[in-house]
Amino acid sequence: MHIISKTRLKEFWTTHLKAESGLISWYKVTQNCYWENFSDVRKTYPSADLVKKLTVFNICGNNYRLITKIQFSYKKVFIRAVLTHSEYDEGNWKRDPWYLN
Repeated sequence: MHIISKTRLKEFWTTHLKAESGLISWYKVTQNCYWENFSDVRKTYPSADLVKKLTVFNICGNNYRLITKIQFSYKKVFIRAVLTHSEYDEGNWKRDPWYLN
């Protein structure tokens, strides 16, 4: 999968150092996947959740949440947000236009 963009991951782990290894691991695994649908995602990441049109991954034992939009037909994963668990629970990420549409 083509991941757009690693910059968001780097920006997050710059301020949340404990997230770095988990995000790098997710990135390396995901870029070598060829997912056709959400079922394929769950084979790689059983704890991934589909929330409307976004896919949410648990990172570092559920301490962080990675929110993505996956376009399976184009083999692209768009990083929409990386959040701490408490930031995720606040729900502000649901204002993302890709979540709403």
